[in-house]
Amino acid sequence: MNTRDLVLIALFAAIVVVLGFIPPITLGFIPVPITAQSMGVMLAGCIIGARRGALSFLLFALLVAIGLPVLSGGRGGLAIFAGPSGGFILGWVVAAYVTGLLAERIIRPGISEGRQFIGFFLASVIGGILVLYAIGVPWLSAVTGTPLLAAATGSLAFIPGDFLKAAIATLAARAVYAGYPLLPARA
Repeated sequence: MNTRDLVLIALFAAIVVVLGFIPPITLGFIPVPITAQSMGVMLAGCIIGARRGALSFLLFALLVAIGLPVLSGGRGGLAIFAGPSGGFILGWVVAAYVTGLLAERIIRPGISEGRQFIGFFLASVIGGILVLYAIGVPWLSAVTGTPLLAAATGSLAFIPGDFLKAAIATLAARAVYAGYPLLPARA
């Protein structure tokens, strides 16, 4: 790991902190708020790749754990990880890794711009939505005592916004990739 990697990891952790300035939207039927920070998973994975993206979220989780109010709504502290959102926050690390891994595998120099858009969008949806929900929803179910099917059904309210976040991340990733590719070079 070189200085450039460390700077990118810290930069994307900072971007997620800034996304936390957007106030959360709480829904009455599920205790997990809608936040812009989950878009950071898609951005980090698609722009800086699997390893650096996951490390940026490990750094972010460390900031949360030591009590800094970096989560949307000014939340932080170890208790967050034991709450309904804990699985989603910890899942950000894995989701960023999977998103980045898919982006690294799909996006290749020389493929058409249209295929790059599709690749970034698929990576964002699979890693940033499917993988994240596969970790966060069971955690939510276990912590709240809600049946898994009910927790999953309640989480469907997040899907339209998540697709919008994936589209925004796709546009941003494609713009960065066109001007200054940061995805790791492949062997």
